[in-house]
Amino acid sequence: MDKNFLLQITNELYRLTLLFPKKEPLRYKMREIGDEILAKCLTLDVKQEHNQHPELVNLDVLDGFFEVAKSQNWVSPTEILNLQEKYSKLKENLEKLEIKNSPVKNVDVRPVQNSMNERQEKILAVLKEKEKAQVWQIKQIFPEVSKRTLRRDFENLFKRGIIERIGERNETFYQLKEG
Repeated sequence: MDKNFLLQITNELYRLTLLFPKKEPLRYKMREIGDEILAKCLTLDVKQEHNQHPELVNLDVLDGFFEVAKSQNWVSPTEILNLQEKYSKLKENLEKLEIKNSPVKNVDVRPVQNSMNERQEKILAVLKEKEKAQVWQIKQIFPEVSKRTLRRDFENLFKRGIIERIGERNETFYQLKEG
């Protein structure tokens, strides 16, 4: 898969959706799907046969969103059609490729950081001191950092096997992994 083509159509999707109303959910959903398609296509191992893979489903969903966007008159239908055709070309190329089947589904394709940032080191220091903590408690230490970013820090530390997660939803605590 041509990386430059994938980056180009993802950039075009972002530029196109910039013209949508700011609070329009379709603006963000189309970008999210475009990002997923880009990430999955860039990480594909094209060696073995495939059946239906997730990026083809996402391309179908995105195609439907393009149709909705055309009827809203936020941008020129020609611009939407042009980008829609490029994604259609991508879909055709994917259907022709031989894709390696992965036994693991819904894998997060974002890379896990190998080094810790200062904030993550401070989180570990707090966990050593308090034994366990929730995101909101760490947020008090870093008021300038969003909860979402702090959750990503916790997720990174969790995936690296440094901490463990206890509980769920509002009762989620993190603590240093024993052993």
